[in-house]
Amino acid sequence: MTRPSGRAADENRAVSIELGYARHAEGSALIRMGGTEVLCTASIENRVPPFLRGKGQGWITAEYGMLPRATHARGNREAAKGRQSGRTHEIQRLIARALRAAVDLKALGEMTITLDCDVLNADGGTRCASITGAWVALAAALDKQQKAGKLKRSPLIAQIAAISCGLTAAGAVLDLDYIEDSNAQVDANFVLTAEGGIVEIQGTAETAPFSETAFTELLRLARCGTAALFVAQRQALEGLS
Repeated sequence: MTRPSGRAADENRAVSIELGYARHAEGSALIRMGGTEVLCTASIENRVPPFLRGKGQGWITAEYGMLPRATHARGNREAAKGRQSGRTHEIQRLIARALRAAVDLKALGEMTITLDCDVLNADGGTRCASITGAWVALAAALDKQQKAGKLKRSPLIAQIAAISCGLTAAGAVLDLDYIEDSNAQVDANFVLTAEGGIVEIQGTAETAPFSETAFTELLRLARCGTAALFVAQRQALEGLS
């Protein structure tokens, strides 16, 4: 079977990353992956959470949200409900963990960087787009701090990107859109480094368990997909040099 989009099994959706979209943030990027669009901003504060005070290291945290009409039907704002969903909490923690793996927190010093990821349009893979775009926003913010003399050296130690893979009626495929994601037998998200390291893998079988062979194929696809994302990230940051 062919994919609904007509893409090859190992083909990413079209990706673009626009640097500096939010003019007031220390770093920002608007990432588009197919029909998914996420605005990622990095904000810096010269303070750390209480558990880190006096320890000489920084912190990276994240917030994630979707605009009410990011999806086909309007979703209520979580602020109006007075609480965030479990899904939002889980994604925020994933983004923060992923980006902390990219930074030497000791070299960062006692400052906190908050990465806000706001989904403008959702068509699958919003958490992966958020991580990939947030890394660009983070890199831009750190570059700005270093040029201003607030950092002796860049604390950035890894390039991080994320992409989804899954097992569908068309077999193992890369970068699922909403139609594929909602019907996949297996859905997995891979957070990888440009050097080949694995930061995190989330994988779920919706019906029957899947094999190690299938997992290996999904990892292979993820490496192919993130390779293209790493190029897009570097191209977006070329304007900083």
